[in-house]
Amino acid sequence: MAHKRKSEQIETYLLSVIDGTAKGKRSAVLRVVMHMFSWLFTLIVQTRIQLYKHRIIRGNTLGCQVISVGNLTVGGTGKTPVVEVFARNLQQHGRKVAILSRGYKSKEASFREKMIQRITTGKIETPPRVVSDGKRLLLDSWSAGDEPYMLASNLPDVAVVVDKDRVKAGKYAIKELGCDTLILDDGFQYLKVGHRLDIALVDSTNPFGYGHLLPRGLLREPMRNIKRAGFIFITKCKDGGAPELKEQLRRLNPVAEISECRHAAKYLKDVFGDTKYPLEKLKGLKVAAVSAIAVPESFEKALEAFGAEIVYTRRFADHHRFTQQEIINTINWGMKRGAEAILTTEKDAVRFPSVGRRDIPIIYMRVEIEMLSGEEEFMDWIMRICFKTPRND
Repeated sequence: MAHKRKSEQIETYLLSVIDGTAKGKRSAVLRVVMHMFSWLFTLIVQTRIQLYKHRIIRGNTLGCQVISVGNLTVGGTGKTPVVEVFARNLQQHGRKVAILSRGYKSKEASFREKMIQRITTGKIETPPRVVSDGKRLLLDSWSAGDEPYMLASNLPDVAVVVDKDRVKAGKYAIKELGCDTLILDDGFQYLKVGHRLDIALVDSTNPFGYGHLLPRGLLREPMRNIKRAGFIFITKCKDGGAPELKEQLRRLNPVAEISECRHAAKYLKDVFGDTKYPLEKLKGLKVAAVSAIAVPESFEKALEAFGAEIVYTRRFADHHRFTQQEIINTINWGMKRGAEAILTTEKDAVRFPSVGRRDIPIIYMRVEIEMLSGEEEFMDWIMRICFKTPRND
């Protein structure tokens, strides 16, 4: 536990160095060093892309429709709700869909489990983990990972398969689950799978990752590489959209369809039960806000926008796996400040351990994608993928 806490503290500090909030000589020197490594990382990334582009390294063709959904930055662009709406629309229009995820921070098979697998099957390679076969939920969030578990829970008719090797996962989904459409979750940089459609997400609140590649900034690859995308979602937009950013992206990619969208809260739900509450419940409610996401400010601002009064806040590093004691401490400190409920995100809720005492309700906010522009183009894209005639209305 101490090791995990130290790791999270280092991660938080490095982010403060990147965004410039960390001051002092040590931080300034570290930024220079990070800039040097960023230049080297850029060279490696661009070389890799060129090797795939010129087919010196060949991507694998899986023999079915493949769509990647990803981004050019690390951190929270709001990808999971976009993957969800995309998978749901494809499934509803007749496709047998599987979402392929690497299962970030999911539980790996133990050495003992791998050895048993090798002895019983004669194979070193373990099969992918099937979170859902499109009929039933088969794994918990600890084994599956946060996002795959969320997607499987919200998409009962869509298969979700987890493996770092998504070529292997894709072949499994096609052969064993009968899928004809694969969605690569966080797959923009996953070039091992060829012949696919690329969807890129751009966070309107920090679209260019502080202008540098890792580790100096948050970019995984240069922003100009967004020209690979066939469809671009600008996420976390305000009511008026993001016209200036849209124009910048249009210059980088003149041919892609561009949709502006936001993450809209729909309702509240009990973390440990099926009880739902309307968003109006937040008006005047004193809450303790707890989260472990990349941009906790967006969640907290959403609570305040619906009239909640945040009397206590706890922020953890992204993907933090909560302990019972941490939840109990949050309840205790929240109640001391007058909190009437604990509020968290849906992504965090899947990592909440069961607690015996619930002095106040523990609730999460359900969020879905709401398109501000480009909805018709998006649906036409869905129709073309499903080999149907685009709508003319």
